[in-house]
Amino acid sequence: MTTVNHGRNHEILHSRRANIFYLEHCRVMVKGGRVVFLTPAENENQYWNIPIANTTVILLGTGTAITQAAVRMLCGAGVMLGFSGGGGTPLLAAPEIEWFSPQSEYHPTEFLQAWVTFWFQDHKRLAIARFLQAKRLDYLRHVWGRDKLLRSYDFALDDVFLEQALQRSQAGIAESPDVTHLLQAEARLTRELYKFSANRTNQEGFTRSHDSEDLANQFLNHGNYLAYGLAATCLWVLGIPHGFAVMHGKTRRGALVFDVADLIKDAIVLPLAFIAAEQGTKEQEFRQMCLQGFTQHAALDFMFDTVKEAAQHGETLA
Repeated sequence: MTTVNHGRNHEILHSRRANIFYLEHCRVMVKGGRVVFLTPAENENQYWNIPIANTTVILLGTGTAITQAAVRMLCGAGVMLGFSGGGGTPLLAAPEIEWFSPQSEYHPTEFLQAWVTFWFQDHKRLAIARFLQAKRLDYLRHVWGRDKLLRSYDFALDDVFLEQALQRSQAGIAESPDVTHLLQAEARLTRELYKFSANRTNQEGFTRSHDSEDLANQFLNHGNYLAYGLAATCLWVLGIPHGFAVMHGKTRRGALVFDVADLIKDAIVLPLAFIAAEQGTKEQEFRQMCLQGFTQHAALDFMFDTVKEAAQHGETLA
C-alpha cells in the first residue's frame, strides 16, 4: 500500500489515488487525528494508519466495526465506504451489500446535467451504450498489447481466434439494434475471452459460475468487485447517480456501476484471474495483482475520461 504525506495542502484527485483497502476482523476509528484500524494482539493492540487522502475505496469485511468519527473523516476525504462479505464478496448487486457515498452539497452537477440530456431517449441511450462498448474493446487491445505479464502467458493480439472474436464483437456493437442485442454481443465476447484465457493457462473445462469454489471463478468474483468499487468512485466524483444506466437495466439502482466497471473488467481482471489461478496465488496476492494492474494501466483515469466523454458526446446527439 502507498503512504502519503498528510502535510500536503492540495487534494489528490480520485483518478490519481493509489489505494483500495479491504479490512476484516478489526475496528476502524480515529486516533491522533488520523483514521486507523485496530487489530487485537496478545500483548497490546496494534494500530495501522489508513492514508485517506490517497484512498478511493474501503471495503469492510467480516468482523469489522467503524466509529462515527471515522466515517465523518472518510466522507470528508471523499472515500467510498462499503460493507462486504468475506474476501470482498458477494458482489455489489447482492442485497447484503451497502455502499455509503460521502455527501456534499458542493458536488458538481455538470456531468449529471449532460447525462440526463440523452438518458430519457432510447436511441440516445443505445448510442452511448455502443460508445462505452467500443471503448471497452479499445482498452482491452491497449492493455493486452502492452502488459508484460499477459504477454508472458501468450495473451497475444495476433492470435487468430482472439482477433476474430474481437472483430465479431466490434461488428456486433455497431449492428446491435437495441440494448438486448448489445448485451448479447458483450456476453458472447466475454465467453470467448474465458475460453481463450483458460486455454492459455491450461485450465480445461472452465465454466463461469459465481458460486463455484475453483480459484479462477473466485478470483473473477473478487477482482470484479474491486472494479465495481472503482466505477462507483468514478460516478460519485462526477456526480452521476448509479441508476442512470445505459445497458444493464434502467430500473436497477446500481446498474450504471456495472456499465462503467465493464470498461476494464475483461482487459485486466479476467486474464489476471486465470493467471493467478494457474499460479495457485493466494487471495491477498491476487488483489495486489489487480491493484497493480489498475495502477499500471491507469484504469481509474480511463473510467473518468470515458464517462466524461460519454456525457459530453450525449449532449451532441440528434
